[in-house]
Amino acid sequence: MGGYRKIKDLCDVNLKGDLDEAHVERVGRELVSAGAIVDLYKDAIRLPNGEIHYWDMVSHRKGAAAIVAVRDDGKLLMVRQYRPALNRYTLEIPAGARDSVDEDPCVTANRELEEETGFIPNEMKHLLSLKTTVAFCDEFIEVYLSRGLHDRKEQMLDDAESIDIIACDLDDLIDLIFDGTIQDSKTVSGILAYYKLVREK
Repeated sequence: MGGYRKIKDLCDVNLKGDLDEAHVERVGRELVSAGAIVDLYKDAIRLPNGEIHYWDMVSHRKGAAAIVAVRDDGKLLMVRQYRPALNRYTLEIPAGARDSVDEDPCVTANRELEEETGFIPNEMKHLLSLKTTVAFCDEFIEVYLSRGLHDRKEQMLDDAESIDIIACDLDDLIDLIFDGTIQDSKTVSGILAYYKLVREK
């Protein structure tokens, strides 16, 4: 006989709390591998029926910040770079990891925008907060909107970085999202959040 599935209305759910938090519990954690940016853990999870299952968990120790950088002409500054995990080039909004767990993400965003594009903003506004891959990773990214860009210097890239700067129309970026060309989560989220702001004006 099939089980009964209760469907809750959104207004009945406390979205800021954990749903059924007492039913699932992490009871152990083992460090499997420590990397330069992320650590891999094996988590022991007790399920509602009492069974213990083991899940992989990736911890991004510092977190990151990203920037929707808008020029005075309305075009967005995008960066094109090679991503080893995908073995291809991607088109993304500028972003980077915090220098430490205590660094203000807004400071990170300013630095990464300047390093990757050579531009600095007159205005920075928090746009949204992301958890990029909640199934197995705790990485968070704070996304900012920057305006009033001033071209102050050349890019300041790491030795292993090769980044092209591309100025794009917002509508073109929306098309690239929905045709599947842009798939990076922070880029999709940041551009759509900015698009919503523009549409509301």
